[in-house]
Amino acid sequence: MEIILREDVQHLGKAGEVVKVKDGYARNYLLPKGLAYPATEANKKKITYEAERIAKQRAAEKGAAETEATRVAEVQLSFTVKVGEEDKLYGSVTASDIQRKLEELGIHVDKRKVDLPEPIRELGEFRVGIKLHPDVHPEIRVTVVKE
Repeated sequence: MEIILREDVQHLGKAGEVVKVKDGYARNYLLPKGLAYPATEANKKKITYEAERIAKQRAAEKGAAETEATRVAEVQLSFTVKVGEEDKLYGSVTASDIQRKLEELGIHVDKRKVDLPEPIRELGEFRVGIKLHPDVHPEIRVTVVKE
């Protein structure tokens, strides 16, 4: 069955694409969830309008993300932590800690958007990425110093 995707579906395609899927997948999952609609002639005409709308929306989102990225890239965070012997941290600096400091500065970022693969467990200066948009990833400087 041919369908037109209304939203991006992982491992299938992006919004606005015409894709061929098995009938059961379309009838039981994609169509009821509103992720796609059948690829009829009327719907194919509608796709051109939606493609323009989606392109404008994505361009606006990317522009807003780039504006925010210039503001975020200038940020320098400093964490004062307690350390034990041989400068080992008693805890760690996590994505939640970074998100809270950014909130204090007036920058609203979800903690899942902080690109920190594992918590920071040592003193020093680190570069941490922030995922504002799929194409926009500014980095902030995070400094961990002892108390």
